[in-house]
Amino acid sequence: MKLAPLALATLASVSLSLLPSFASAHKAGDFILRAGAATVDPSEDSGSVFVGGSDTGMEVGADSNTQLGLTFTYMLADHWGIGLLAATPFEHTLSLKKSVLGLGDGTLADMKHLPPTVTLQYYFNKPASAFQPYVGAGINYTTFFDEEFSSTRKNQGFSSLDLDDSWGWAAEVGVDYQINDKWVVNGTLWYLDIDTTAEFRFGGSKSKVDVDIDPWVYMLGVGYKF
Repeated sequence: MKLAPLALATLASVSLSLLPSFASAHKAGDFILRAGAATVDPSEDSGSVFVGGSDTGMEVGADSNTQLGLTFTYMLADHWGIGLLAATPFEHTLSLKKSVLGLGDGTLADMKHLPPTVTLQYYFNKPASAFQPYVGAGINYTTFFDEEFSSTRKNQGFSSLDLDDSWGWAAEVGVDYQINDKWVVNGTLWYLDIDTTAEFRFGGSKSKVDVDIDPWVYMLGVGYKF
């Protein structure tokens, strides 16, 4: 029994020595690079498709897509950082809904986009904490490219698709959990205000549809701190 206090003290000492030190966690001047799987999940609200100035009542939707997401944070101060969201190009299939003229619902076109987003972030906990929840707000710019109608729609008379680039606001919530002085695991959720107008020709007539894509973007990944 006399050995019990010594054994407990030794066990406590060894256990504490195995715990990572976070004395330098998330302090001013740190640069954090994170990478992981990022999913863009549109919550689109489409206006009507106009053909030759006439409202057809048809609408357009977009599916979800997952790509490699990258985020960068530079800590301006112990609680404040500047964040950047980047990714490999997201690829979406646009679909036609409430179709008329015998066109049929379903796949309409494919397109790609990049949504670089800059936010001002606030980290709630003290710099030495391993658990770092944060929020952010800022600006999103989305550029669309490689827009192309499916072969079926081309045969129906659709052509010359072009989606306008978009500027909008952005908000995020996230959390870092520091494994050691350099590595973190991360989860982040963004809401992006992405509004675009798709212009095209149908049967030779100028046509367009306004689409509020407004996606939720969520990412799980790991990060490294410099």
